[in-house]
Amino acid sequence: MRLKDKTAIVTGGAQGFGYGIAERFVQEGARVAILDLNGDKAAEAAAAIGGGTLAFGCDVTDGAALNAVVAQVIAAFGQFDIVINNAGTTHRNRPMLEVTEAEYDRVFAVNVKSIFLMSHAVVPHFRQIGGGSMVNIGSTAGIRPRPGLTWYNASKGAVNLLTKSMAVELAPEGIRINAIAPVAGETPLLAQFMGEDTPEKRAAFRATIPLGRLSTPLDIANAALYLSSDEASMVTGTVLEVDGGRCI
Repeated sequence: MRLKDKTAIVTGGAQGFGYGIAERFVQEGARVAILDLNGDKAAEAAAAIGGGTLAFGCDVTDGAALNAVVAQVIAAFGQFDIVINNAGTTHRNRPMLEVTEAEYDRVFAVNVKSIFLMSHAVVPHFRQIGGGSMVNIGSTAGIRPRPGLTWYNASKGAVNLLTKSMAVELAPEGIRINAIAPVAGETPLLAQFMGEDTPEKRAAFRATIPLGRLSTPLDIANAALYLSSDEASMVTGTVLEVDGGRCI
């Protein structure tokens, strides 16, 4: 049990990568709090995963809401040791000037500002308990961008870089910050990444990945498990590419 006696907060945990991470963590002995904008889906996910998993409806772009949920997690579990910033969104794949200002603002609020707000909510607790681990879900889009996703690419580039900066600043306090850069995967965002979900579009995406397949929630969950475990106690500031060779 690689996460025995650990407690984790997973945002966007009702589906996709977040669900996979929450499920894998429970299998490895962790207690998990799932945060999701859709509270009903979060509750369904928690019930399906079991293991005492708790669910909270929460908008990660709302600092007051995040602070309140973090306080509830501490009240329920006593403390938490791991935070997975997985919640994310995108605009539909299309020319950069066709993306509206409202779409741009939403992408940066969910993908970037949420990490700013979560850091304010959880770093004081990490300092109080003498350390902790945060894993941010970045993307290969921030390393080797695809056309049609310019503003999404930029948001994930920010996630990848802020991870490194946070790691350097917080390392003296025993707080590890890492990121995962998944290639496009089997998640609800896939159709938006491609513009439309067709066999032809999927084949075109797979053709850019040397291992020949999209990522899965289990792929990302296993990477998050390693980075969150004591096995990675000397690892911080890493952006781990889980991409089947896409970034080579």
